[in-house]
Amino acid sequence: MTDGRNGGAGPAPDVVVVGAAARDISPDDPRGWRLGGGVSYSALTTARLGLRTGAIVGVDAEASEAHELDLLRDAGVDVRLVRLERGPVFVNIERPEGRLQLCRERSDPVPVTAAPPNWRQARGWILAPVAAETPDDWASVPRDDAIVAVGWQGLLRELEPGQAVRHVAPGPTPILRRADLVGLSRDDVDRDIPLIDLYRALRPGALLAITQGDRGGLVGDGIEGEALHLRHYPAVPSHAIVDPTGAGDVFLAALAAARIEPRLVGGRIGQGFDLLLAAAAASLVLEGPGLLGVPSRDAVRRRMAEAAIRIAAE
Repeated sequence: MTDGRNGGAGPAPDVVVVGAAARDISPDDPRGWRLGGGVSYSALTTARLGLRTGAIVGVDAEASEAHELDLLRDAGVDVRLVRLERGPVFVNIERPEGRLQLCRERSDPVPVTAAPPNWRQARGWILAPVAAETPDDWASVPRDDAIVAVGWQGLLRELEPGQAVRHVAPGPTPILRRADLVGLSRDDVDRDIPLIDLYRALRPGALLAITQGDRGGLVGDGIEGEALHLRHYPAVPSHAIVDPTGAGDVFLAALAAARIEPRLVGGRIGQGFDLLLAAAAASLVLEGPGLLGVPSRDAVRRRMAEAAIRIAAE
């Protein structure tokens, strides 16, 4: 099952985003849920930042009719829907000590056959699972010189309907070894695991971005001797937090967008402007409900300028 402007024909997108759309239980929505998931947030982010975006979106029957998919289409995303018998359904409970996530339904895998042949020539990929629905075969789909970003936390969830989501121990996988950029929340792994051990699951030279909410985050880009080379990036404050969902996905997508298209930050990757772009985008998504919070490129630029003034003053 596909849709989109051309069903996969025509030129390859700049970036292809892959994953299953999650249905997040929400009593405020007449349906009792709203659409989310890394693929939805990531594709909308890269499209609004100006990248030609293709999205391979796994959906169950209800998600396939979600009006939120029109947000992606209206932003220019070429959407390819892949019908799944089971799609991920979550209950998210925000607590002072961190989010508690309950599983209502697990997800079937999104098959690599869903990728149109010409999309395999895309210069950027974001593998954005929420329920380990991207099989290892996806590691061999991007072309050799493509930039590949992976949302690691979506590969570290053990789902049992009716139970709290459990985290599995991180370790190397073909997808991780293919990744150039890996995003992970520190809350999604045991804090007793040293960061250097997390990095060892990646290929040498890959970038590991570890988000830490309003404390900013850490970026590891290599091991020197027996130490992980780390640098800290500051958070960009939100003006008002409406919904914390999707911040990590938007951060990773914006960071990947800057790496795929460095002109977004004037080529100033070495000066950390890719991280500033990502942090600014993540701060903005918190200010709106669900996918409605994903910001425009102009809004991100304004927030970056505001943050740069604040950082300079400090």
